[in-house]
Amino acid sequence: MTQAARSGGTGEMDQLVQIQARQATSSDLAQSVCSHEDAGPMPRRQTRRLEVRWGSRCVAIGGASPVAVQSMTNTDTADIDATAEQVADLAAAGSELVRITVNTLEAARAVPAIRERLDARQQNVPLIGDFHYNGHRLLTQVPDCARALSKYRINPGNVGAGARRDDNFAQLIEIACRYEKPIRVGVNWGSLDQDLLALLMDANSRLPQPQEAAAVLREALVRSAIDSANRAVELGLPPNRICLSAKVSGVQDLVAVYRELAQRCDYPLHLGLTEAGMGSKGIVSSTAALAILLQQGIGDTIRVSLTPDPGGSRTREVQVAQEILQSLGLRAFMPLVAACPGCGRTTSTFFQELAAKIQAYLSAQMPVWRVRFPGVETMKVAVMGCVVNGPGESRHADIGISLPGTGESPVAPVYIDGQHAVTLKGEGIAEQFQALVDQYVQRRYAPAGSGASPMPGHELI
Repeated sequence: MTQAARSGGTGEMDQLVQIQARQATSSDLAQSVCSHEDAGPMPRRQTRRLEVRWGSRCVAIGGASPVAVQSMTNTDTADIDATAEQVADLAAAGSELVRITVNTLEAARAVPAIRERLDARQQNVPLIGDFHYNGHRLLTQVPDCARALSKYRINPGNVGAGARRDDNFAQLIEIACRYEKPIRVGVNWGSLDQDLLALLMDANSRLPQPQEAAAVLREALVRSAIDSANRAVELGLPPNRICLSAKVSGVQDLVAVYRELAQRCDYPLHLGLTEAGMGSKGIVSSTAALAILLQQGIGDTIRVSLTPDPGGSRTREVQVAQEILQSLGLRAFMPLVAACPGCGRTTSTFFQELAAKIQAYLSAQMPVWRVRFPGVETMKVAVMGCVVNGPGESRHADIGISLPGTGESPVAPVYIDGQHAVTLKGEGIAEQFQALVDQYVQRRYAPAGSGASPMPGHELI
């Protein structure tokens, strides 16, 4: 830099700043241009592949398998009708695995009947038994329960204390080996092995610079999960029948724990923020935690542990889990509707009503479309409220409509595969656009030779 520039005595300073700004802008632009490979999650962590089976149904976890969605009932498992009904509802919503509580002898005896009810409905979703405290006794006393379950969840922090812990855990693993069932070693910070935690806390206190208690707690979670899995292998359970989880209720704690697990083992990992809470709080917290880990390639199956509203549906947590995966581009479950939030330019609530109507229509059609039109779940639909971003967003969607905003011409151009296809007018815009969406699905996603054709009276122009 010249002396004049340093002193600010001439126009050289301004000129130099402008040059540096141009150079920085060019450099930043060159570094910010992303290749196609850059625009997505990091490569998935390499893990063993675990299979959860029932009949002809196989849900793979880990390896190169898609991230699986699971949920859990909140019924009394001893109530066969209520539990079978809720399992069926969760499975219909998209839960690929459903966990049920097995906490009493009555619950254990109900499991085979629940399985029979589901099989009679041709609902072969695998059932996971959730065991705490007395699982070793229940599975021994009710072998039909052990057979009817496709997987066992074992919490090493509450299978017993001292020598009984080792014996009870060994008994559970022996049963899993006998019936060839996979397990999840599910550690939870609310029921952590207190002996292990005390041991690590004592060791930490003797360090010249002790770590914070939270760090020791996270280490205890990781150590408990991995040590228990390795002990199961020593007892004869094949490594490819084990997955791990370490549930906490804090977002940053969860991220830190799973990063450590991912680095220190190759077992598949089940992700979930425990006690996430109700409503938006539970959804936001779960999404924040799971999205960070999934984006980093960590996680092979997920559950969003939402507390339902009183009388609310348990299936909400399945929908949220699916939306997390679809938003990250990891899986596709149903067509997405992009809609602007609305502003002073948009006309009343018409575009919001149309967006809601189209989303509801897509949801209602998916049970049929999923079978008849493979790939329809990847479709993108746009419903926009004015000319600012409307045409551009609609062109980026597979099919989109740009509604007129305040003071704009009362017409609604429709874009299909990036091209202006038709302009809708009049009172029946919503019905006309819905018909065009239906026609588009039939035209684009019908398998070759299926004979599917556009609906009469809805031919594309």
